[in-house]
Amino acid sequence: MRTREEVIKYCQSLKEVYEDYPFHDSNWTVMRCQGNKKMFACIYERGEHIWVNVKVTPEWIDFWRNAWPSVVPAYHMNKNHWNSLILDGIIPEEDIKRMILESYDLVKPKGKKQKTININKK
Repeated sequence: MRTREEVIKYCQSLKEVYEDYPFHDSNWTVMRCQGNKKMFACIYERGEHIWVNVKVTPEWIDFWRNAWPSVVPAYHMNKNHWNSLILDGIIPEEDIKRMILESYDLVKPKGKKQKTININKK
């Protein structure tokens, strides 16, 4: 996976996702969840490569940064919760997809909370 189009196509394969351009800059594509409008991937060109910012749990953030030199603290994002993936051919496609999916899972709308009824009320 090396192109913006490939990343967008993969993101759109996930449930209830849409493409957005909130910065009025065609270089920045944001992929969002429909239910809550939260972003899970920011896709942009920087230097000569496509970069993808993905959300990561704090316990996994260093794992991914240490696994691949093309996973770095996120450009223009909170470095404690986001990584940038540089699509230069170093990160295997399976790992790119896994990180995008994990980001999606972190922000997608959760199921409706069930209200509990206390039948012992007096």
